[in-house]
This record gives sequence, C-alpha cells and structure tokens, in this order.
Amino acid sequence: MTERHKAARLTIYNHKGGVGKTTLTVNLASALAEQGHRVLLIDSDPQCNITSCLYEDSVVDDLLENSDKKNGETVWSALKPVAEGDGSFRGVKINETSVDGLYLLPGDIRLSEYEIELSDNWSDCFQGKKRGLNVTTSLSMLANYYAQAYELDFIFFDTGPNIGPLNRIILLDCDYFLVPGACDLFSVRALKTLGASLTKWIKGWETIRSGARKDFPLLQGSPAFLGYVLQGFRVYGQGMAQSPSRYHAKFDKELRTSLLKPLERISGDLVAVPVAKAKLEEVKNFAHLVQKSQEQGVPLWRVQGGPEYQVMEAKKVFYSMARKLKRRIKEA
Repeated sequence: MTERHKAARLTIYNHKGGVGKTTLTVNLASALAEQGHRVLLIDSDPQCNITSCLYEDSVVDDLLENSDKKNGETVWSALKPVAEGDGSFRGVKINETSVDGLYLLPGDIRLSEYEIELSDNWSDCFQGKKRGLNVTTSLSMLANYYAQAYELDFIFFDTGPNIGPLNRIILLDCDYFLVPGACDLFSVRALKTLGASLTKWIKGWETIRSGARKDFPLLQGSPAFLGYVLQGFRVYGQGMAQSPSRYHAKFDKELRTSLLKPLERISGDLVAVPVAKAKLEEVKNFAHLVQKSQEQGVPLWRVQGGPEYQVMEAKKVFYSMARKLKRRIKEA
C-alpha cells in the first residue's frame, strides 16, 4: 500500500454559495506559493470556477474539448477510467499558473459523472466491496500521486456549493478545512446543515473503516477544523461596518454551537485551534479588484491597473493568512 504523502490537504468549504470560496482558495494558495511552497490546486468543482479564474476562455474551452482524449489534462481525464469501470486513475499532466510553484489540475463539467458513481457506490463501501472503495478513494490516491511526483507541500481542493457525494469524499480526505462565510443571515443559517452533514460523514466513514480491508488505501476520515474566514464585508473607518459586525458575532456563535461542539463530541482532534481563536482572518470587500484579478488570471496583489492601496492591502491580508495557516498546521 502506498504511504500517504506528508503534503497538507485542505479545502475551504461551505455549502452556501456566494461566500467567496474560489477567491479565497486561489489567493491563499498563491500566497503560500510566493512564500516558497509547492502548491497544487485541484479544481474538483464541476463548475470549473478556479480553472476559469486562472485561464482564458479559449484555454478552458480547449481543455474541456480534449478531456476525453488520451492527452486530456483535466480532473475528468484523470478519473474517467475509474468512473467508467476501466481501472484506476490516470496521472495526467498538471498545469503551471502565473505564480511560480502554484500548479493546477483543471476542472471539468464531466466530473459530475464521477460524482454519480460516488453516489451509487457509497453503500457498497459499507459492505467492503472493492469497486465501491476504489471509486470512493480514487481522488485521494490521485492527490497522493501528484504530491509524490511534484514534491508538494500543500494541496487545495475546490468544492461546489452543495453537500453532495463529491464534497463528502473531499472533506473526508482532507487533513484540514476552513469555513468561509459572508456577514449575512444565510451564512449563519448554513452552519447548522454544515455541522450535521460533516459529522454524519465522519461517523459513516468510521463504520466503513471498521469493516474494510486494512491494506486498502482508505480516506483519513478526520478533517480538522483550522479556522474560519469572513469576507466581502463593508468597512467603516478601520473596522467592519455596524451591520456586518452584528452578523460576525452571530456567525461566531452559531459556528461554535452547530459545528465545533458536534466535532468535539466525536473527537477533540477534529478542532485543531482553540475555539476562542477560531477566526483565521477577515477579508474585506475588494470590489472591482476581484473581478480584475479573475480577468487577468492573477492573485489580487498582481492586478494591473488596480488601486495601489487595495493591491497592497490584499497582499498584506493574504500573506498574513498564509503565515497564520502554516502556524496553525504546525501547532495542530
């Protein structure tokens, strides 16, 4: 059995849409790469948001049109043999980005076909059936393959805004996860579903592990909470405006009640930071800078033509976030 590589596997996950998961993922990963680390982004969202952020439309179109071919370079190209029952994953080439040390395994709308297989085979995992376990663990084994081949330090999985079977295996494979949120009522309410779903997944996988072959490369099944990030809020003076500030307090309280306490009941190791210091960072609304960064395929602080004060502030925020992340992982 291949040993799990030491590269830290993370996802920024919240099933509520519009909380800036993709923006956070791209910019945090870019900051880590600029600080000297080797980082892989796996675009495991069938909507391909990260791929669309980093590459021009013509490049994305070419990747998708050729993903079924032998020289395909998307995540579907890699997992197609698994989804179609033809064997194990295929180690396709990963792509460079505009940031040295940051790589991308492009997304693909056809990844939804793999997700269907995940749904169909989940029950087989409880019976210890090889096909079910192979389908369920293939994305994990693919990540491990790249970690070894490219000597990676970090792997980030991008996720779609749902609680489907694809996100289930991603969370169960990750070492750590961050929760993004906006300062609004919907972000607060979403935490109850997030907590209920994640604890159910972890308990389910514990049952699967207990009956599975010990020599099979299984998912870790113990994603540890590493913090939350609130973003997209308005500021007044040097801090949050009054309205988002109120929701910040509600978000923090609901997170503790609906997510952290249930995780601690399963295992104290599932909450990797002191509850009182759960917030990792705040990212204010950078307005048009986000749009420009997506148009140019670069992190916020590399935007050409953006307001200089915003560019400098974005770099400061995400570099700080990257340092805090590394410190929390080291202390976990």
